[in-house]
Amino acid sequence: MSEITTLTQTLRDAISARIYGKEDVIEKVLAALYCGGHVLLNDIPGTGKTTLARTLAGALDADFHRIQFTPDLLPTDLIGVSIPEPKTGAFTFRKGAVFTQILLADEINRATPRTQSALLECMEERQVTADGVTYPLEEPFFVIATQNPVEMQGTFPLPEAQLDRFLLCLSLGYPEKEQELALLSRPAAVPESKPVATAAQLLAARKELAQVTVSDAVQEYLVELAHASREHRGIQLGLSTRGMLSLLEVSRAAAAMHGRTYVTPDDIKWIAADCMAHRMIARGSMWEVNQETCRSIAEELLQTVPVPKESLWN
Repeated sequence: MSEITTLTQTLRDAISARIYGKEDVIEKVLAALYCGGHVLLNDIPGTGKTTLARTLAGALDADFHRIQFTPDLLPTDLIGVSIPEPKTGAFTFRKGAVFTQILLADEINRATPRTQSALLECMEERQVTADGVTYPLEEPFFVIATQNPVEMQGTFPLPEAQLDRFLLCLSLGYPEKEQELALLSRPAAVPESKPVATAAQLLAARKELAQVTVSDAVQEYLVELAHASREHRGIQLGLSTRGMLSLLEVSRAAAAMHGRTYVTPDDIKWIAADCMAHRMIARGSMWEVNQETCRSIAEELLQTVPVPKESLWN
């Protein structure tokens, strides 16, 4: 069994002990983590978004910061600020909340675009530049951002450039009745999750992704999927080239997590809607409707774009 498969089982079991019945979403979060990507949890309050982020950090024994995004939050609250020393007058840089390994950006769309944009360099280049000095961020650096798709008053919708920094857009949703019953019977004081893996193991597992191959037929399938999204009559802005490359990388992670050294069309189908929908814009739709429309169209494309024969990719 590969290291990444073993690590997936270990982390999934640890997180599932606190987040009931959401193994599929947990695996997708782990797939993004393996790729070095970030996740946007688009969901209503009270579904376990914060618990998921905290439990993942605890299971990995990783540094964790949570920051509540509000309209008065400043970019310096995120990246840090240079402060003069009283005696010498020399400036000392005090690091902000992004200097961590797992960052929970809670209700990210409640901050102004100016503050949201402070995350762009951090998420893409794993570094912070302040006063002409560049500070690298510790690996792994993983952002889990949340936003409420229902309550839009007093929010600032994320621009396309910001959305494109998120590898996946996921939703936990309500648990099933049996899962909620299990939650009610759980002890009131649930102990904090204990480390079951390390950041070093995660970084070692990431190296396995380079060994996952993608056949010409699967590459052509991916290109056809991207072009179909751009040509769909209901889509104004289809999947970008960067989005297509992101889908390729997370499909590699999906293959490795399931113990394979090659990508299949099923790997792409498993993750495609979560990787595509938030990068697309439907014609004439507001944001909350746009996401539902784009996800439906992405799922439609997965049914209509021809899948290559198994003999061409196996």
